Amino acid sequence: MTQTALATQAASLIHAGFEDYHARFRAVTQRAQRRFETRDWSGANADAVERIELYDLCAQRMAAVLERELGDSLRDRGLWRQIHAAYSAIIASLLDQELYKTWYNTQTRRCFKTRGVDADIEFVALDIEPTDRITHPVARHSYAVWSNLPRVCQAILDDYPFAAAYAHAGLCAIRIAEAVSRRLEGWGSDPVRAIELLQTVFYREQRAYLVGRVFGAERIAPLVIALVHEPGGIRADAVLTEREHVAQVFGYTRSYFQADLATVGDAVVFLRTLLPSKPIDELYTVLGRAKQGKTERYRHFFRHLQRDPDEQLVHAEGERGMVMLVFTLPSYPLVFKLIRDKFAFPKESVREEVMAKYHLVFHHDRAGRLVDAQEFRFLRFPQKRFAPGLLREILQECRESAYVDGGDLVIAHCYIERRLRPLNLYLRESDPAAARRAIIDYGQAIRDLARSNVFPGDLLLKNFGITRNGRAIFYDYDELCLVHECRFRVLPEDEGDGASGGEAWYVGPHDVFPQQFPRFLGLSPDQREALLERHADIFDVRWWLDLQQRLQRGERVDVPPYPAAACLDPLALLGQALD
Repeated sequence: MTQTALATQAASLIHAGFEDYHARFRAVTQRAQRRFETRDWSGANADAVERIELYDLCAQRMAAVLERELGDSLRDRGLWRQIHAAYSAIIASLLDQELYKTWYNTQTRRCFKTRGVDADIEFVALDIEPTDRITHPVARHSYAVWSNLPRVCQAILDDYPFAAAYAHAGLCAIRIAEAVSRRLEGWGSDPVRAIELLQTVFYREQRAYLVGRVFGAERIAPLVIALVHEPGGIRADAVLTEREHVAQVFGYTRSYFQADLATVGDAVVFLRTLLPSKPIDELYTVLGRAKQGKTERYRHFFRHLQRDPDEQLVHAEGERGMVMLVFTLPSYPLVFKLIRDKFAFPKESVREEVMAKYHLVFHHDRAGRLVDAQEFRFLRFPQKRFAPGLLREILQECRESAYVDGGDLVIAHCYIERRLRPLNLYLRESDPAAARRAIIDYGQAIRDLARSNVFPGDLLLKNFGITRNGRAIFYDYDELCLVHECRFRVLPEDEGDGASGGEAWYVGPHDVFPQQFPRFLGLSPDQREALLERHADIFDVRWWLDLQQRLQRGERVDVPPYPAAACLDPLALLGQALD
C-alpha cells in the first residue's frame, strides 16, 4: 500500500472510530427517557457514569486499531501530515466537525505523547470561534400565541408525550401559562407572541426539561419548563424565564444533561441565544461533551493569553493550600490547581488519593454545590508568563506536576476550574446583609451536598467560594468523602478536662463531630447567629445519622436546580383538580 493510500485508510478509520463513539454515546443517552418514565433513578445515575467513561474507552480502542493497521509507520510524521489532509477532506462538510477534530487530536496526542500543541499534525485554531460558521437551525417546535396561552401550553405538553401519563395535564398547562404571564407582565398586556422549544428533551437526575425561548413584541426571554415524575404521574414542577435561573440549571456545578442530539453545534448556538454570557466550553460540557468542552476552554484561554503578552500568571487569592498550589491569570475567570509533592501537616493524603477525590466528583451528582474540575495534562507556558515567586514555588514544590523544557514550563498535570471568590474573603469584604445571605447559603450548601451523599470533610470557609449570583460552592476536594463512609459522633461531655480516657476519646480517621463545626469557622456573632437560626440541625449528630439511614435505604433526596420562586405549587394543582 502506498503512503497516500495508507493515509486515506487511516483517516477513514479515525472517522469511523468517532462515528462509533457518537453512536454509543447516543445509545446511552437515549435510555434517559425510559429511566424518567419508569422513575429508575439508579439506572439514570449508572448511565451518567457509563457515558462519562465512554470517550476514553473508545479512544483506547481506536489507538489499538491504528497501531495494528499502521504498524511501523505509526509514528511517521510525514504520514500523519497526509492523514491530517485526508481527514480534513472527510469532515469538511460536517456540522460537528469540531468534535471530529478533537477526536483526531486525541489520537495524535496519545501516539506522539505531545507536550503542548503540535500544529504540524494537529488541528489548531485559536483565532476563530468554531460555532460562528454554524447557521443550521436546530430542530424545534414553534408556537404562535394569539391571546390563548393556556391552549398553547396544552399543545406544548401534547408535543412531548411520555409512556407515563401526565397528572392533570390540563391544569399543568394552565399553571404554566399563569407563571409565564406573571413573570413577563412587565412586557405589557398579552406579552407572549410566540414560543420556541427544542424538540430534544433534556434529562438529568430526576427531571426532564423542555428548553427554549419566549417572544414578545420587542423582547425575548429564555423559557425552561421542568417536569418531575412522581408516583401520581408527570407534572410541571417549575417555569424558568430568568437568565440567572436558567444559567443555574446549565451551570458548571451541575451534572451533565442526557439530551439526544443528532448534532451538537447547532444546539450550542441555540443555547447561546438563551445564555449569551455562558462560555461555549461550559455549554459543550454540560451537554456531556466534556472532551470538546476541554478543547474549547483551552482554545479560549490561550487566545485570551495572547492579547496581553505582559500579563503574568499569579497566585490565586485566598489562603495558601496545604495540598494544592493554585494560580490564575487575573483577567481571566479560571484557576489552575497543581498537586503539591508534599502536603503540610496535618494532611495525611497522598497524591493518588487526592486524584481519586477529583475522579469521584467528576462522576458524582454535584447537586449544584461542587465546581466541575477538568483534568488537563501537558500544558505549555512560556516561563516569563509566571510571576517569579509563583514560578519558584511551582519548581520547588510541584516537581511531579510541572517541569522546565527550554524556555517553557510544562504543566504535566493540573485541574482547571472556574474562579470563585473565597467565602472567607467575601465575608470580610461584604456589607452585613450580603454576608448574612452568603453564610446562610453556605449552610444550605452543606445540606445539599449531604443529601447527595457528599461530606466535604473540611468545612472551613476558605474551601468554599461565592459565585457572581451569590451561591456558595465547595471546591477543595482532598478530604471529601461520601456521607455513608463517615462515623458521626457526639462530642464527650467532659471533652475539655482530659479526665476521660480509653476508647471514648479515640478519634478514628472517619469520625466526625458535627457540634464542633461552628467552633472553627471564625464567624462574627451576627453571622454565627444567622447560620444557627437557619441551619442548626446540620450541627446536630442526629440529623446526620438520620440522613445516613435514609441514604442506606436507597432514598434519593431531591435537590432542585432552581430556586423555590420558580416552582409551581403542587398543592394548588391538586386543589384545582379536586375542585
